[in-house]
Amino acid sequence: MKVTLEDIKAAQKLIQKDIQRTPLQHSVSASKIVGSEVFLKMENEQTTGSFKLRGALNKILNLPEADRKKGIIASSAGNHAQGVAYAARKVGIEAHVVMPVPSSILKQSATRNYGANVILYGEIYDDAYRHARELEKQKGYIFVPPYEDAAIIAGQGTLGLEILEDVPDLDSIIVPIGGGGLISGIATAIKSLRPQCK
Repeated sequence: MKVTLEDIKAAQKLIQKDIQRTPLQHSVSASKIVGSEVFLKMENEQTTGSFKLRGALNKILNLPEADRKKGIIASSAGNHAQGVAYAARKVGIEAHVVMPVPSSILKQSATRNYGANVILYGEIYDDAYRHARELEKQKGYIFVPPYEDAAIIAGQGTLGLEILEDVPDLDSIIVPIGGGGLISGIATAIKSLRPQCK
């Protein structure tokens, strides 16, 4: 699966009207500790509280009409769930999200409030994932993965474009890694436009 700068730019154009352009804040305390200017990308201020909306929205907006009619399914412990639910509501398609039983009640509630059918299953994410894939096969839903998908990665990569727009002479960037979608998208965007950035 190859994601290009052009894919990320196309994602930015597609999703920009439905997301918040989150601020890049200068951190005085971190800058003093590190001895260099430090900025924090405030994705906690994103509409659903997480960067996950970017990838989910790009994936869902790119689904062909025939797939939209089938409905979508995802598995998540919370942030991806909210992104998928919000994006599905924007597009007007049926969404189902399998969440582990111990998932945050607040995240379950937010996912329902965005319009998704929440299915509680299993004790850990892997249980929810397996159940979602079973339902995909049984019901014919389209699975929206949390990270291992070119459209998801391109959507997350829009963060890199925004960061470089705000700090064009960026020297290095630190990105948390879970599934790898966020770092893949951001690294593709930044290394394509500013290869000297670490």
